[in-house]
Amino acid sequence: MTAKRKAASRILEAVHESASDMHEAGLIDLRKMKKYDVLCLATIPAYSAAKIKALRTRNNLSQAVFAAVLNTSASTVRQWEIGDKHPSGPSLKLLDLLDRKGLEVLI
Repeated sequence: MTAKRKAASRILEAVHESASDMHEAGLIDLRKMKKYDVLCLATIPAYSAAKIKALRTRNNLSQAVFAAVLNTSASTVRQWEIGDKHPSGPSLKLLDLLDRKGLEVLI
C-alpha cells in the first residue's frame, strides 16, 4: 500500500508499521493511513543562499527561469541568493524536489 520511507525515529517506524498492518487488515481506512504516512516523512533541509545559487547554476538556469520553475518571482530568487529571504512552505518543498530528483520532475 504505502512506499517504504525512512522514519524520523524508531518509535515512528514502529507506529507506522503497526498502522500499516492494521490498514491491511481493514482496521484503519486509507485517510487515517495517509496521516500515519505523513508522520514518517523525512524533514526538508534548510537551503542557504549559497546552496540555492549552487542548485540554480547546477541546472544551468537564470534567476528568471529558476523563478518560473518554482512559480515565484525573480526578485524572490534574488533575495534568497543574497540571504535577505529564506524559502519556506511550497517553495522549500520544490527546492528539495529539484535537488533530489532533478529539473525533469518540475517541468
